[in-house]
Amino acid sequence: METSSEARRPTAPSATLSRQMNTQSKTDALRAALNPHKPAIAMAAHNPLAAKLVAEAHFDAVWVSGFELSASYAVPDASIISMSTMLEMTRAMGEVQGLPLIVDLDTGFGNAINVAYAMPRFEAAGAAAVVIEDKTFPKDSSLRPGGRQALISVAEFQGKISAAKANSSLLVIARTEALIAGLGEDEALRRSVAYAEAGADAVLIHSKHKTPAQILSFCRAWPGQVPLVIVPTSYPQLSFGDVAALGKVGLIICGNHAIRAAVAGMRHTFRQILEDGGLARAERDIASVAEIFALQGDDSMRALEKAYLH
Repeated sequence: METSSEARRPTAPSATLSRQMNTQSKTDALRAALNPHKPAIAMAAHNPLAAKLVAEAHFDAVWVSGFELSASYAVPDASIISMSTMLEMTRAMGEVQGLPLIVDLDTGFGNAINVAYAMPRFEAAGAAAVVIEDKTFPKDSSLRPGGRQALISVAEFQGKISAAKANSSLLVIARTEALIAGLGEDEALRRSVAYAEAGADAVLIHSKHKTPAQILSFCRAWPGQVPLVIVPTSYPQLSFGDVAALGKVGLIICGNHAIRAAVAGMRHTFRQILEDGGLARAERDIASVAEIFALQGDDSMRALEKAYLH
C-alpha cells in the first residue's frame, strides 16, 4: 500500500504527460476540432523542442513534417527518412507536449501492405492522425522545382486508405497531388471524392500556385463529404479568416515554418557573431540559457532530485 509521502512523489514528465491524454482521446479531440467554420491550425515541427514550442504557442495540433525532418538531417524530402526514424520522432514529440500529432507518412512507405504495417506502429507511438498522399513511391517534394510528380491510380490509393482504416483507429487524411501534378481541378475532385468514399476522414488538397485562386476554386466546388485540409505555403496571402468563410476547410497546416524560422535565425546569429568578432550583440537577441533550461523541464528534474537524491 502506498504511503502518503510516496503518493506525493513526482513522476518523470513523460510518464505524467502520457496519462494526460491517450492516443484515442487525442484522435477524438482532433476529429472534433475539424470544424469547417472554425478550422484547426497545425504547426510543423521537426524535433521535440520544436513540438514543445508549438504547444507553448497554443496551436491546435503538431504537424510531424516529413519535409522538416528531412531538412533537419540535411537530406532531400524524397522518402529517404525511414519509417523507424519517423516513428521515433513521433514518439519523442508526444512525450514532451500534449497536443495531437498529425504525422506526415508521405506515400505510406510503399504500397498498401506497408501502410497496414505502419498504422498500428504510429498509433502506438502516439499519433492522432496520419496524412498519406497519392504519389508514386519514392516521392518527390511537391514544392521542388522540376520535381517528379507521378500519381498512382485511384484504385491503388483507395487500397491504401482501406488498409490504413482497417489497421488503426487514427484519423486518415488522404492527400491528393492532382493539382501539383498539373492534372486539373476535375481530376482533383474526382480523386478526392473517391478517397472520401474509400473511408478517408478528410482530404488534403495541395497547390503550389502563388495565389489562392486554384485552391479557392477547388474548395467552392467541393461537395463536402468530409472536411478539406490545406497547406498554404505557396499562397500565404490567404488568411485563416478567409479560409473559415469558405465553410469547407477543417484544418490548416503551416507546413514548414518551424525549420525555415530556425534556419533564418541561426544564419542571422552566426553571421552576426563573425561580423562582430564577439558574442555581445548576439546574446541580446537570442533565447537565454534560462529559457532553454525551462524548455528542458528543469523544474521537473529538480523535483525528482529533491524526492529521490539524498
